[in-house]
Amino acid sequence: MTLDSEFNRLSLVDLDYSQSSSVSNRTEAPMRKYNGFATQRLKQELEIIKTDSFTYCSCGPDGDDIFKWQAAIMGALGTPVEDGVYFLSIDIPEDYPFSPPKIKLQTKIYHPSIDEDGNIYVDILEDRWTPAMSIMTLLVSIWSILPDPTIVDPAGPLADLDSAERRNYNKKAREWTIKYAMG
Repeated sequence: MTLDSEFNRLSLVDLDYSQSSSVSNRTEAPMRKYNGFATQRLKQELEIIKTDSFTYCSCGPDGDDIFKWQAAIMGALGTPVEDGVYFLSIDIPEDYPFSPPKIKLQTKIYHPSIDEDGNIYVDILEDRWTPAMSIMTLLVSIWSILPDPTIVDPAGPLADLDSAERRNYNKKAREWTIKYAMG
């Protein structure tokens, strides 16, 4: 089985969430009320995801809860993360799209913008977020930083990575890809 066929098997967008009455008719879940605007926006995003081809990213709701998604990102070709499949959890706030989702990498990766707990330090998940962005634009942005060890957070776990150490970084990033993302 090739990596492409494996990634397609993992595709989360093949499921038809638009017909789920348990999502559209539910007004309350344990400890949270669902926001109608956010729900509608997420359903629209799902329709776009189902019709557009996103080569390196796939995502969709994790079960019935439209506010909890899961995603998979393939590592870019010709980079230390090539052939890796990285899984993410996405927790969407009730005031989405006015607040960014909380995205956490579930697959270990050696990267200066991602800590050991999977927290991703990119400005669009914090102060640079705008309601014009979508879940997929975030995933594409995360996909684009995976092969790039640019220091985004000076307090991050690999903040002392010097440009002269790029070769060592690439070697270790590749080792982690093989160990954790190619299972």
